[in-house]
Amino acid sequence: MRVLVVNAGSSSLKLRVLDGVTLAVTHDLPAGANGFDRDDLSAFLGDVRVDAIGHRVVHGGTRFTKPTRLDRDVVEALEALIDLAPLHQPKSLAGIDAVGAALADVPAVACFDTAFHASMPEAAYTYALPHEWRSRWAVRRYGFHGLSHSYGSRRAAELVKRPLLDLRVVVCHLGAGASLCAVAGGRSVDTTMGFTPLEGLVMATRSGSVDPGLVLWLQEHAGLSEHDVAEALEHRSGLLALGGSSDMRELLERARRGDDRAALAIDVYVHRLAAGVAAMAASLGGVDVLAFTGGVGENAPEIRARASERLQFLGVEIGHGNDGAHGDTDISASGAAVRTVVVAAREDLEILRGVESVLSPG
Repeated sequence: MRVLVVNAGSSSLKLRVLDGVTLAVTHDLPAGANGFDRDDLSAFLGDVRVDAIGHRVVHGGTRFTKPTRLDRDVVEALEALIDLAPLHQPKSLAGIDAVGAALADVPAVACFDTAFHASMPEAAYTYALPHEWRSRWAVRRYGFHGLSHSYGSRRAAELVKRPLLDLRVVVCHLGAGASLCAVAGGRSVDTTMGFTPLEGLVMATRSGSVDPGLVLWLQEHAGLSEHDVAEALEHRSGLLALGGSSDMRELLERARRGDDRAALAIDVYVHRLAAGVAAMAASLGGVDVLAFTGGVGENAPEIRARASERLQFLGVEIGHGNDGAHGDTDISASGAAVRTVVVAAREDLEILRGVESVLSPG
């Protein structure tokens, strides 16, 4: 089956044509792209024909907990979830609309970032909020980056040559958006993102977790509107707010030159990262494998090293191979109790699996 994979992220739009697991055609649109028109798609595909389309969709709510074939009813349900993922859901829907117009006769499947976390236990996804809120508005922790966490945990098990069902894996998806996931026996049991993709780690332009009382104070006493607060938390916080740049590469270089602001941004990022990994390990009752993936996870050995140093009490220790690691690599120190790996992000392969499960079951 030849599948067109449409992966609309918060900072990029990736198009892939997969012939089985073989990458046939690939194209990345620049950061900030909101979609593409029919001419863009025709130029990308050329003479390539596809049998199916797989879309990454960030939020599936409580209804969509597995890959689902797209139709008008499904699209309308996804549009109703825009407020829960305002950076991502509109881009996914724009891709669905454009590709659907250009390839109207090709079956399309939505694969959800929230679906992998549907297996979390009730204690992990429940907020300590009034029952009527939780029942009326489905207020709960959903988790995100599920496609990456699912693939990352499975690939990590392959790299350490152990069955995934026997492993406790903490996956660190570190990109423009960032989250952690505790994976036990191939199932998500905890994660750092929650009701929206704002919760959890420090990200490129998103704040991560902040005291909800602070948000209320800013509205009640500083006179900020709901829009002001939301816009700042989504677009003007995180690394950008701390260090003046959302690009980790730039911040690392500036910190090496003695820039105090960049150094603080990295210190805060690593502090939250290490604390989050320890929390995921607690949810698992220990950890066997630590996996780094995503743009920062794969390409910033200094971040991996600094986080790993703080996690030595868990048995994490990386070796000299960390500095030159790229792609799928085991960077564990010899004899380390916890294996540490770098995993090249391949959400496209996870989406392919989802498409095949819907259109070619069994």
